[in-house]
Amino acid sequence: MTEAVEYDVVVLGGGPAGENIVDRTRAAGLSTALVESELVGGECSYWACVPSKAMLRPVLARADARRVPGLAGAVAGPLDAEAVFAHRDYWTGSWKDDGQIDWLESIGAHVYRGHGRLYGVRKVAVTSPEGEHHVLSARRAVVVATGTRAMIPDVPGLAEARPWTSREATSAQAAPDRLLIVGGSVVAAEMATAWQALGTRVTVLVRGPGLLPRMEPFAGELVAEALREAGAVVRTGVVVESVVREGPTGPVSVVLEGGETLEGDELLMATGRAPRTEDIGLGTVGLEPGGWIAVDDGCRVPGIDWLYAVGDVNHRALLTHQGKYQARIAGAAIVARAAGDTPLDTGRWGAHAATADTEALPQAVFTDPEAASVGLTLAEAKRAGHRVRAVDYDLGKVSGAGLYADGYRGRARMVVDLDREILLGVTFVGPGAAELLHAATIAVAAQVPIERLWHAVPAFPTISEIWLRLLEEYRG
Repeated sequence: MTEAVEYDVVVLGGGPAGENIVDRTRAAGLSTALVESELVGGECSYWACVPSKAMLRPVLARADARRVPGLAGAVAGPLDAEAVFAHRDYWTGSWKDDGQIDWLESIGAHVYRGHGRLYGVRKVAVTSPEGEHHVLSARRAVVVATGTRAMIPDVPGLAEARPWTSREATSAQAAPDRLLIVGGSVVAAEMATAWQALGTRVTVLVRGPGLLPRMEPFAGELVAEALREAGAVVRTGVVVESVVREGPTGPVSVVLEGGETLEGDELLMATGRAPRTEDIGLGTVGLEPGGWIAVDDGCRVPGIDWLYAVGDVNHRALLTHQGKYQARIAGAAIVARAAGDTPLDTGRWGAHAATADTEALPQAVFTDPEAASVGLTLAEAKRAGHRVRAVDYDLGKVSGAGLYADGYRGRARMVVDLDREILLGVTFVGPGAAELLHAATIAVAAQVPIERLWHAVPAFPTISEIWLRLLEEYRG
């Protein structure tokens, strides 16, 4: 190892969360080093949110256009798959991170490419692809932001079958004729939507009762109904027992519990995420390699005052926007400690507490129809002991929705805390529903009283009139 190079902050992992830490600490004048083993920008930029949204946008735009009188006939044909892939490739920079590197260099951050590992107290060891070794020492903090990887279950024959994960599903350059998808997650629902629209025959196999299990049940039901209408097969309550691939490039067969066999050209496993912590030196600081890293509301590891973990790796909220939010919180805390501003404001609404991870967590799913939610579902609110009421409304009955698209189908729900008369959660399902989400997030995060919401007047004629209808339904 070479002699340690000293920085104020060392960030292990260059995804969106890691980049946001760098941005905050550099803006405050702290010297910062970023270590990344793959592409700076991380999973979201190259294999998740960005490429999936780029693939889905033409799908959703065509679906919307087909519901508009005077336009439907003009978009009756198939999507131009090559153009869709080119659009996606543009947004991923063709899987090159030159722009991200230029930005980091412009703000004075130091980038180390290679595999980084914690190396004891306040140190990170880096091995470059060329075999060079560096030791980085942190005066103020080390931040772990290594994210997650796709979790491949232990199913006989699966590893040998070389299944797709979300990475292959968002970067493939041609549509397979038949795609089997195992899982009911956001990845499963979005990729089923995208590939079915691109001409692939999709079959979704869900172990549980339905799609999108972290949302209200009606969200998954409406998405599954639309997928079936588009030609996909969605099956629930099924268990995969084994997988067989015929030769290096042949078809793949999935054997279900009970002996039924299904065949496809590719198999996408969308069965969850695992932390990328198995080989980052956690053992050198007394933590368990391969596990999630527990943190407090300031994203600091309990008992290690210099170590933070932000983004997916801490398992608080596996969403890019939440990882960036945590990074802003942790970055502010690191800067404040460096300036000697103690004690820190870490109370429930403090500037250095990531309360939105538990109280106002927003999520948007870019299927057709879109599904968007924030806060607690009805079931979650009841389990938490709240006295609640669910208020539902048919989104298609809102005048703005009818003008948005003929035959608009959707549903909205707000979960009301009856003791405080505030919203604990809101869910929207329908075309364009994701754009309704931030208003709901503000209402939940700010705990806006229902009586006050009456004075937030929705513009006519927009889909946001759903707020008025929900409030009317609540009052009865």
